[in-house]
Amino acid sequence: MNTSDSRVELRLDVSRSSALTEEQRMRALTALAPRLVDGVLIVTASEHRAQLQNRIAARARLANYLRAALAPPAAPRRATKPSRRARQRRLDAKKHRSEIKAGRTQVRPD
Repeated sequence: MNTSDSRVELRLDVSRSSALTEEQRMRALTALAPRLVDGVLIVTASEHRAQLQNRIAARARLANYLRAALAPPAAPRRATKPSRRARQRRLDAKKHRSEIKAGRTQVRPD
């Protein structure tokens, strides 16, 4: 099946789009940098036999790329440390495991 006839290619000039604010444009340009060619995002779809289905797939893919690029950054991770009780449980478990393994050694008759 030759799908080149039903292939769809969408282009969005992210660097000059009036639909995005300046902040959104900067965020999208940095997030989509590997996919951009001269500031233009190109999305192709050719997995379906019908061109209409490829158009729908390309639009959905473009929307997903933009949604992911414009999403607010994740909250920074807060460093935490284990509680005293958790540290003690870990050490107790290690000690117990060590005792189990030490009990497996051969006893030498003297």
